Amino acid sequence: MTATATTAATPDTPTTTRARHRRDWSAIWLVTRKDLTAVRRSKAIMVPMTLVPIVLLVGLPIGLGLFARSAPTETVTNALSSPMVKELVKPILSLPAREQIVVLVLGYILSPLLLVIPLMVSAALAADAFAGEKERRTLESLMYLPISDRDLFLAKVLSAFLPALSITWLGAIVYAIVSNIVAWPVMHRVFVPFTQWLAVIVWVAPAVALLALGLLVIVSGRSKTTQEANQLGVVVILPLIFLAAGQASALLLAPVPVVLAFGAVIWALALTLVVVNGRRFTRDRLATSS
Repeated sequence: MTATATTAATPDTPTTTRARHRRDWSAIWLVTRKDLTAVRRSKAIMVPMTLVPIVLLVGLPIGLGLFARSAPTETVTNALSSPMVKELVKPILSLPAREQIVVLVLGYILSPLLLVIPLMVSAALAADAFAGEKERRTLESLMYLPISDRDLFLAKVLSAFLPALSITWLGAIVYAIVSNIVAWPVMHRVFVPFTQWLAVIVWVAPAVALLALGLLVIVSGRSKTTQEANQLGVVVILPLIFLAAGQASALLLAPVPVVLAFGAVIWALALTLVVVNGRRFTRDRLATSS
């Protein structure tokens, strides 16, 4: 009894404090794998998460790419040579006239969809993060798992971030293959990926996905159903979608250091949001919102 009381009364040391705040990665990956399994079994999540990227990254490039191949070169050259856009599209103006419209459409106009995909996938998965547990009546078992609140929050973020990142990168590979095949009769070379395109996909897209998740996982925790989480998530995610779609084309035309700096800002915002929300997240708040 004395030894026990002495141990309980022992003050915290730097070593015990670090141990208490150390991540339990085995528990984190256990929760993450459980969530990924639930996602794979859910048709309501898998069907739109598969069909939407196929339409945006395969159907649109084929349709618009074929149109761009047959577009009159004179009209395109005159439009690109106007004073308002001449400075912006210098990389395109240096190409032969027949290649300009193809590169413009497939390289710069449709490529921003690759930043919309992680936002849409993140929204679908984040909505299911906690609201899905409530609907499936598995929230109570989740609450009693031997895992800290911060680790639980991190696991939920990872279970949405990893699929969003995988689909984005796989979609980028498919998009590049389709674009080069469609454009080959005109280009006779591989033109996607190019340096800025790679920087946007590898560096900026994951940051955009994490930024969305930092917002949407909290929305899911405060929602009673997945439908409610989706509705609230749309309000949060739409401004990000418009911002990503509007700025991505300019990023693809900007110097690489500008793209990297922009991505660093998004990463800083996303990580700050995840850390702040992770510290505020508690099981008690999750239980009171259910």
